[in-house]
Amino acid sequence: MNNTHRFHTTQTWLWVRAEHTTLVLALCALVALHANDVAWDRFAAAFVIIDLVGYLPGAIAVRRAGGGKIAPIYHHLYNVTHSYLVAGVGVGFWGLASGGAEWAMLAVPIHLSGDRGIFGNVYKPVSLPFQSNRRWGRQSAPAITQERSPDEHYAPDP
Repeated sequence: MNNTHRFHTTQTWLWVRAEHTTLVLALCALVALHANDVAWDRFAAAFVIIDLVGYLPGAIAVRRAGGGKIAPIYHHLYNVTHSYLVAGVGVGFWGLASGGAEWAMLAVPIHLSGDRGIFGNVYKPVSLPFQSNRRWGRQSAPAITQERSPDEHYAPDP
C-alpha cells in the first residue's frame, strides 16, 4: 500500500488487523492491572458513546431503508467518531476538564483498535453499503470502484 496503490492485499490487511488486536490486548492488560483505579462508569461511557453517535444511527437508517441506500451523513458520522484524530482531541479535552489522564481513557483506543483488529472495520466509504453485505463478497478496491458514478453509493453489481 502506498500513494499509488491505496488498498490492502490480504496479507497486508492481516498485518494491520494483527497490530490492532495486539494493541487491544496490551491496553486491556494495562486496564486489568489497574482495575482498582479505573473509573468504570467513565470507561463504559467512553467505550459506548463512539457507537451510540457513530454507528447506531447508521444501523437504524439501514434497517429503515430495508438495506437500501442511506444518506451519506451516516457514513461521515461513523468515520468522524471512529477517527483516532477526533478521539485524541476528545480525550485531550477530557484530560483538560478532569485535570489529567485517567485509566478510563484507554476505553477509546481499545474500542477503535478492537473495531479494526477484531472486527476488521475501518472507515466507511460512501460508495459502499454502510454495513457489510455478503452479496458483494470480498473484493479489492479496484474491483469495487471501477466505472462508478460520483453519486453512486454502492459498488456496481458483479
